[in-house]
Amino acid sequence: MFTEDRFTQLARVHMDMIFRVAFSHLRSREDADDVTQNVLLALYRTDKTFQSEAHLKAWLIRVTVNECRKLLRSPWRRRSGGSIEDYAGTLTFQEPGDRELFAAIMALENKYRTVIVLYYYEGYSIAETAKLLDLPAATVGTRLARAREKLKHYLTEA
Repeated sequence: MFTEDRFTQLARVHMDMIFRVAFSHLRSREDADDVTQNVLLALYRTDKTFQSEAHLKAWLIRVTVNECRKLLRSPWRRRSGGSIEDYAGTLTFQEPGDRELFAAIMALENKYRTVIVLYYYEGYSIAETAKLLDLPAATVGTRLARAREKLKHYLTEA
């Protein structure tokens, strides 16, 4: 277990990343908040020893994806999907086209959104993303290629 100070430091550093992964998976701010809280509770309760910050980050992403899957399987899950526009309104975008790109990414199917977020926003390689999602690397590469094509199509139409 972590000391309270160490846990607070880790929670501050990784909370946004956990939320981004959860939101990309669930497309609901409320559900992503719930998953973020559950993942941070799991971190607080774990007695696991992490070899490095990268190992910790990979563990957090894996737990986040598993929590999202568990939530999606629950029978009482709301199917509203949440409001992407409300969430996007709380973000600050650096470039003018970033808001449109965010909307396009969130419009993708879950399997494409997740690999895009892990690869481009979190900086994981295809092999690392495959390991985190428990998929073959070729599948992750294919999903990235298809996601790029869908984004290209969506953004050139808009």
